Amino acid sequence: MTSSPELIVPTIDDIRAAAERIASHAVRTPLLESPHLNEIVGGRLLVKAEPLQRTGAFKFRGAYNTLVQIPENERKNGVVAFSSGNHAQGVAHAAELLGLPAVIVMPKDAPPLKVENTRGYGAEVVLYDRYTENREEIGARIADERGATLVKPYDDPRIIAGQGTAGLEITEQLDGNLDQVLCPVGGGGLASGVAIAIKAAYPDASVYACEPAGYDSMGRSLAAGAITGNDAGAGATICDALLPKSPGNFTFAIGQDLFAGGLAVTDDQVRSAMAQAFLRLKLVVEPGGAAGLAAALSGVLDCSGKTTVAVCSGGNVDPSLFADVLRDCL
Repeated sequence: MTSSPELIVPTIDDIRAAAERIASHAVRTPLLESPHLNEIVGGRLLVKAEPLQRTGAFKFRGAYNTLVQIPENERKNGVVAFSSGNHAQGVAHAAELLGLPAVIVMPKDAPPLKVENTRGYGAEVVLYDRYTENREEIGARIADERGATLVKPYDDPRIIAGQGTAGLEITEQLDGNLDQVLCPVGGGGLASGVAIAIKAAYPDASVYACEPAGYDSMGRSLAAGAITGNDAGAGATICDALLPKSPGNFTFAIGQDLFAGGLAVTDDQVRSAMAQAFLRLKLVVEPGGAAGLAAALSGVLDCSGKTTVAVCSGGNVDPSLFADVLRDCL
């Protein structure tokens, strides 16, 4: 890992080491391609299918890479994490595989499927009100009381290196050139890890942070040159997985160096992308997981004559919401 006076940032070697740690448990997800989607964008569009990962999202990569590095003498006290769903499931399942107790702090309005799945992996779930309570404070208090290890959702170099294995796989699976990568961003752990891996193999490729309109804190921060929060007046969005208040210190620092910029997509563009992924790729993608694909298919980013990879980061969507999306868009 390379370091500045303030931050320790993962390198491509850290991502390669993470890939070795998780190899026996993580799924090597495919790159999917559809002639129809290529026709829509006027170029070559490849989709990294992280809904096919363990727990249905990329989060297992970083969670397992982090938990497996906890010293043996500290494991008995378990782990604590806070998450709206996918990090919760990733940590819970990684803890289950390693035999660690896990407590997950989740918002009361998290999708029921994600809460049920987290409990299904054996974790204790503590619910909180995201509008009146602070999840970081709750998680820190529980970790202190139990002597447990706090596993942050994105602002940790071990998490970032683990998520970066998705980008490493992309570089190993490509059979030609690469012009640009579109990656959903909540806190930025996936996109920053993917950017490190992509730029190591394709230094001229552009990596874009893709976020819901009004909740594009990474894009705002990149434009401002400093960490900036979301639009205070933003309405609701269906992208429940992409709602952190701001990027992390690590992820923003990496983004400043490696991202080509931020892109914002609307809920309608996300719904259309979810429907196209199902229709053309037979892939179930949750709203937040479809932000990058939405940017490509809607023309928010010009993909004509280029090779573009869109990372679809997760598939843990409420069945009734998914049914509504398909009914409205197909």
